[in-house]
Amino acid sequence: MTKGWTKSDWRAKPRVQMPDYPEMTALNAVERQLAKYPPLVFAGEARTLKKQLALAAEGKAFVLQGGDCAESFAEFSADNIRDTFRVMLQMAVVLTYGAKVPVVKIGRMAGQFAKPRSAGTEVIGGVELPSYRGDIINGFDFTAADRIPDPARMLQAYTQSAASLNLLRAFSTGGFADIHRVHSWTLGFAEHDKAERYRELSNRIADALDFMTAAGVNSDSAHTLSTVDFYTSHEALLLEYEEALCRIDSLTGQPVAGSGHMIWIGDRTRQPDGAHVEFCRGVLNPIGLKCGPTTTAEDLKILMAKLNPQNEPGRLTLIARFGAGKVGDHLPRLIKAVQAEGANVLWSCDAMHGNTIKAASGYKTRPFESVLREVREFFAIHKAEGTIPGGVHFEMTGQDVTECTGGLRAVSDEGLSDRYHTACDPRLNASQSLELAFLVAEELTSRRVETRRIAL
Repeated sequence: MTKGWTKSDWRAKPRVQMPDYPEMTALNAVERQLAKYPPLVFAGEARTLKKQLALAAEGKAFVLQGGDCAESFAEFSADNIRDTFRVMLQMAVVLTYGAKVPVVKIGRMAGQFAKPRSAGTEVIGGVELPSYRGDIINGFDFTAADRIPDPARMLQAYTQSAASLNLLRAFSTGGFADIHRVHSWTLGFAEHDKAERYRELSNRIADALDFMTAAGVNSDSAHTLSTVDFYTSHEALLLEYEEALCRIDSLTGQPVAGSGHMIWIGDRTRQPDGAHVEFCRGVLNPIGLKCGPTTTAEDLKILMAKLNPQNEPGRLTLIARFGAGKVGDHLPRLIKAVQAEGANVLWSCDAMHGNTIKAASGYKTRPFESVLREVREFFAIHKAEGTIPGGVHFEMTGQDVTECTGGLRAVSDEGLSDRYHTACDPRLNASQSLELAFLVAEELTSRRVETRRIAL
C-alpha cells in the first residue's frame, strides 16, 4: 500500500497497550516459528472483502460484524464456534430482508485474543498484579505466574485460529448455512410469548422463501442459497504476532496481514504517529478504525490520509463508538471531517463499548436498551446528514450467557451471575443478538422506504 514501508517499521514508533516480554530470546524464537507457518487468510480473500465493503459504503450492501470480546483458550470448542456462526447467519437473514441488500458477514473470530486495558495493573484483596490482556499475552487467573507475558501463547492462538477457520469454512460451504435451515431456527425464536412484533417479519421471510422454492429457486438450483462468504477480523493489537504473519501477495507484490481478513485499530491505539497505525497503513487488507468521543476531526483527517492515501473504496471502515445519548455530540463533526476531505469510508456502529456500566451486583454489563438506543441514534444522524450507515459491530456469542441486561428474556442485574462467562467484556447472548437484528432490520426497512419516497 505504501512505498518504502516494511513490516517491521512499527518497531521504531511509540508503542502502547503492548506487553514487555521478560525473555527476548523466547520471543524471538516464537516470532521465527510463526514466520514459517502458513498465513491464516489469503490476499484474494482480503481483496474480495474490500470490494464488498465498498458496496456497503454506497448502500448496496450492509455489514454485520460480531463475535467474542476476547477469544479464550479455555472456552474453545466446535460447539461454541458453531453456535456463534449460527446466530450470525440468523441475524444476517433478518437484516438482508430488512435492507434488501446483501449482508457482509465478518466474525470477531479466529484471532480476537488481545485486549487493550484502561490500567496496566489491577488490585484484588490488596494484591497488585499486571492486568489480563487476553490469552495470546497472559493468563486470566489472578496469580503472579499467570500474569507474566508468555510469547508461547502466540503459537497456541495461531493453532486455535487455524482450527476455527477450518471449521468456519466447512460450515460456510457444507450445507450448514442453507438459508432455509437458518430461517427455521429463527422461526423458533419468534414463537416466544413476547415476540409478537418479530413474528410478523419472520413469517414474511418464510413466505418469501416459500415463493422462491415454488418458483424453482432453491438450494439445489441456486448455490448462493446454501453457501455463504464469511470473513474474520480482530484488533491488530499484538504487533509481534501481526508482523510474523505478514506475507507478500504473489499477484500484486503487496504486503498482506495473514492473521485475518480485516484488522482494526482500537480507540486506545490510534495515535497517528504510533506503532499500530504504522503497521496497518502498509498492508492491503481492509482496515477498521475505532472512533470514540476523544477522536478529533484533525486527527481523523491525518489518520484517513495515512491509512488510505489512495482513497480506495472499501479500504477504511470508521467504527463509531460513543455511547447512547452521546452520538449526536460527536458523530456529526466526524462526518463533516470526512466530507471535507472527500474521503471514501464505510461507517459502522459499535454500540457496545460506549455503554458498559457496573451493575449494582458488581458485574460489568451493558443494558440492551442502551445498545439499541445508540444504534438508532447512529441511523438518525446519518439520515440527517444525508450519509450512509453501512454496518453494525457487536460483541456477542451464540451461547446462552447472562452478561448484558434486558432483551426479550429480560436478563436482570440479579441474574447476571447465573451464566457470566466472558473473559473480559459482557456480550449479547444468542437471543439478545437476534432480537437486535430484528430491531435493526426495522431501521433498515424504514430507511429504504424513506429513500424510495424521496426518489419518487
